[in-house]
Amino acid sequence: MNFLKKTALAAAMTIAASAGYAETTLIHGEAGPNRGARAAALQWFADQVGERSGGDVKIDIQWGGALFKAKASMQSIADGVADMGTVIAVYYPQDLVAYGIADLPVNNPDAWVGMRATDELMRSDVMQNNFADKDLRYIGTWTTSQVNIGCKDTAIRTVADIAGKKVRGVGAYGKVMGEEGANLVSMSIYDAYQGLDTGLLDCSQGYSYAVTALKQEEVMTSYTLLNWGQVGGLGIFMNLDAYEGLTDEQRDVINKTGMDMADEFGRMITEANEAAIVTMKEQGVEVIDLEAGERDKLVESGKKFLDQWVENANSGGLDGAALLDQYRELLAKYTAERDANGYPWAKKSN
Repeated sequence: MNFLKKTALAAAMTIAASAGYAETTLIHGEAGPNRGARAAALQWFADQVGERSGGDVKIDIQWGGALFKAKASMQSIADGVADMGTVIAVYYPQDLVAYGIADLPVNNPDAWVGMRATDELMRSDVMQNNFADKDLRYIGTWTTSQVNIGCKDTAIRTVADIAGKKVRGVGAYGKVMGEEGANLVSMSIYDAYQGLDTGLLDCSQGYSYAVTALKQEEVMTSYTLLNWGQVGGLGIFMNLDAYEGLTDEQRDVINKTGMDMADEFGRMITEANEAAIVTMKEQGVEVIDLEAGERDKLVESGKKFLDQWVENANSGGLDGAALLDQYRELLAKYTAERDANGYPWAKKSN
């Protein structure tokens, strides 16, 4: 353990003498602001850890990049700048190739299914050992939810409609659009409103809840539900030394709460997406369901990017093909569980 990590770990352990017990405070670095569904889920995680530990563990969230920006999160957590924090896999295609499996354009648009499958896979010994080599411990996961596409003065009804469109793409999903003839435009989701409004974009890939959060329905005339996949390499990691410095009981609380976060965020994001579709329709946006046969064409075009991930995983010392097979099995497992039992939050409300 280097000096910086020792210092960070020591700083995290504070003694509440008047209360008569040791209280562990963990600093969490978050690059995003304290608003939106993901921020609410992170706050839920922190509150639940405090409650379930009986006040023994407190998580102090530092919002808005106060400790580090998103592109510096992995190394900052590994170095002990914070005890834990939010990490986005796409910024670390080599170091976090294992977590990047959740960003692949596989055939799964369901947010809860994706999070549950990703969470179980990341908790496997193979994955945790891979993270441990980087001084990290996986804690829990989120997702952007399914990737869809909104357009102005045009519409995507078939895969053939993609050709020639100026499209803001998202990761491998955007690359597939390029394979289908789109002219890809490098632009953040936050600038897509202006891009659509001025004609720099014909279409923008994104997520239903984000469309209404950013008021993009005001400049869209159509929104196509691709029923394809999602970006899921987004979650909480902890400094390995800080994690190992906790008691068994504290680690159990953090791990179980991290696992349960998929259910809570699944509820939040599903409800937010459903509400966003209603808002779009009310604003006169045509909402289109891409037919299964057309979606299958996108899945087929995406296979080359899955093959590239397997090669990258292999070069990182992992069995990429075996992990991809395992991931697909987990997606099938949680899809079957959803179909048989419904979502966990629906059962609780009954």
